[in-house]
Amino acid sequence: MEQKNLEELYHKGELEWEEGEYTVCRGFQWTPPGCHNSCGILYYLKDGVMDHAEGDPLFPYNNGRLCARCLNLHEAGYQENRLKYPLLRKKEDRGNIDAFERISWDEALDYIANYVKNEIDGKGYGRESIFGMVGTGRNICWQVPWIINNAFGSPNTFCALFSGDSCAVPRTAATVALMGGYPVSDFGQFNEQMMDYPDFTVPGTILIWGANPLRSNADCFQGFWITDAMKRGSQLVVIDPMINWMSAKAAVQIQIRPGTDAAVAMAMNHVIMEEDLYDHEFVEKWCYGFDEWRERCSEWTPEKAAEVAWCDADDIRKAARFIATNGACAAPFGVSNDQKRNGVAAYQSIFNMLAITGNYENPGGNTIAYDPWGTVMSYVAGWDEGVLTPEMKAKRLGDKEFPLHSVGFSALGQPDILMKALETNNPPMRMSFCMGTNPFVNMAPDASRAYHALMNVDFAIACDYRMTPYIAGCVDLVLPIAMNWERNTLRCWFTPMRANRKISTYYEAKSDEEIVVLLGNKMNPEFFQSKGISTDMDMLEYIVQQAPNHTWSFQDLYDGKADGKNYDWPDRPYYQYKTGGLRPDGQPGFATATGRIELWCTMFSNLGLEPMPKYEEPAESPVSTPELFEKFPLVLTTGARNFEFFHSEQREQAHMRATYPDPRVRINPEDAKELGVSDNTWVWIEGKRGRCRQRALITEGIMKGVVEADHGWWFPEQDGNAPHLFGAFDSNINNLTENCNPGPYSFGADFRSTLCKIYPCTPENSAVMPGTEVVVNGGFTKNPEYGNPAVAAYGEQQ
Repeated sequence: MEQKNLEELYHKGELEWEEGEYTVCRGFQWTPPGCHNSCGILYYLKDGVMDHAEGDPLFPYNNGRLCARCLNLHEAGYQENRLKYPLLRKKEDRGNIDAFERISWDEALDYIANYVKNEIDGKGYGRESIFGMVGTGRNICWQVPWIINNAFGSPNTFCALFSGDSCAVPRTAATVALMGGYPVSDFGQFNEQMMDYPDFTVPGTILIWGANPLRSNADCFQGFWITDAMKRGSQLVVIDPMINWMSAKAAVQIQIRPGTDAAVAMAMNHVIMEEDLYDHEFVEKWCYGFDEWRERCSEWTPEKAAEVAWCDADDIRKAARFIATNGACAAPFGVSNDQKRNGVAAYQSIFNMLAITGNYENPGGNTIAYDPWGTVMSYVAGWDEGVLTPEMKAKRLGDKEFPLHSVGFSALGQPDILMKALETNNPPMRMSFCMGTNPFVNMAPDASRAYHALMNVDFAIACDYRMTPYIAGCVDLVLPIAMNWERNTLRCWFTPMRANRKISTYYEAKSDEEIVVLLGNKMNPEFFQSKGISTDMDMLEYIVQQAPNHTWSFQDLYDGKADGKNYDWPDRPYYQYKTGGLRPDGQPGFATATGRIELWCTMFSNLGLEPMPKYEEPAESPVSTPELFEKFPLVLTTGARNFEFFHSEQREQAHMRATYPDPRVRINPEDAKELGVSDNTWVWIEGKRGRCRQRALITEGIMKGVVEADHGWWFPEQDGNAPHLFGAFDSNINNLTENCNPGPYSFGADFRSTLCKIYPCTPENSAVMPGTEVVVNGGFTKNPEYGNPAVAAYGEQQ
């Protein structure tokens, strides 16, 4: 029998072919449902319906490997409760799913246009009273600013009510200020040959700090690259309150108290500098403020940091020495430090450590990432050329209060200021447009408070592929979203540039791009027609043509004419700071005022902010609030990832729930014994602002005195009508987290370092469930058992 090689089996150079009863289409999967990456995928269609998906072995990024979420795409796409048509109801019917009535797309667009004309413009509110909400960084992020800026003419887009923009933004703020760009750990992915690229060297050390990349697969990063590198000799340093698979394989593993990361990182810097382990040449030529940084770290001995972080001083020394002496160090970051008030300082400290050890732009170190063509399509990248006047731009919420927002460190408004506006009606925020977020289930801290704030919006629009608690409770007009294989689109965060083709349709669901064009031509036809944008394909081509370095047209990439591929993967050389590749003026150095990595940050100093990292205790901790700690004696961290779910998605999928049916809180066996808690039983997790219930998972993997709880939980199998809202509050760990108390740079909030207590659920203490407490009784704040005022201006919450 003739043996076919892999390229023949998988039809190299073809985007579509017949295989028995199936039509096979080559593409890339990202969202919806969500993911941070864009793996090569083969969609198998039968009679125009996507039957199943497999990984594409010819795409080097994932080499045919897929996660459980991609392998379960058929269930996601054809679930019973998927939204098929636009739906409309009256504001007074919120909470009643049966009140939604099917309408056409034309009716939906007319309704939006008439509302803006009569209720926004007609009553003199101003277009700035229209705001957009986006979710986590997926392909939908750039479309919402297009809609808000270019269709509605408002400057106000927000990362929902996500206090402190606590995902990636604290990290990017720190790195853009320090080095003028965003570093991503280098596993060869910036070149098509990946780890076989001739100039690539496998990392000697992989630093994993508060992340689980095997599960999370963060930006431009596949978790299995770590195991690939380990097979080639890489060793791990893992710092985390939890022990996981990587911790068990690590050369150095340190469990630390949540929220103390900056202290530990400064102590590691202390060891490297005091023991003369830093890269002298790189520091002398390419670092600014070394002496000041050395002085700042001088007090942070390993002993002092160990006392603060509940760890061992010798482990801190060992980790620091390992990073400094074991070859290149790659650091694949998650969001754990984004989700702490002191997160910017923690990231600065870690990035400074990587700088003084020479681990930027080196093979196997950390690459300053940028999109290959320079397109304006990365996270929340808006477009406002000629649409927003300077006067309108000045009305973006948060710019006046926070200097980093005012100088462009974020393309978003500040969500804590939005929360204040929604609660006080100052300024009035009348209409919302939401894509890709389930706000009070997943992103918004103090979920009870967020729910009531969102109910104050007069007219709420949401785009999604299924009914969510937010839609059931707070939304008036629903627009059904197409799945990834039902859309034409482009993915470029970061490399390679990928084009995706629409290969199937589902009832009246439309892609995010199609909705941009429909709303744009309805609300602001002059702008969209002046750019020649009448279809989604027009818009994607327009964006590509504006990119300064595009190699191909969108159409050529879409048709697979890019050297026979539907992606473009230009080689990116190392040591770009030596050749001028990192600066807009083409001069050697980094894109900062000094041309160096700024250990002492001139940008922060010029804006009146602390120029170097400074350790601060979490707002709630055994140290900062000892009286509160007596009442709530456990340190709570939240948000760890798992294989089955992407934040609040996939809860409706039976295959995912079969392996992970209920939310879990991880408890150390000694703590569980003291609390009288048994494994797999329901327990209450209670804090200063509220409570929720989850199943206890008793494990030695969590350090004593710390508990780690799941996030994003709701129950699609339950009643979706108010007050139940699919159980949105009953297991919602954000009942306990704090809103309107971001970090000193306006970025970061304490999702991962608060205080709580745990006790078994009983019929008596479960008589009033959180859903009733929030929706019927007005929220936990109405209950004298809980402490926060129902409405508080920014900075006044105690």
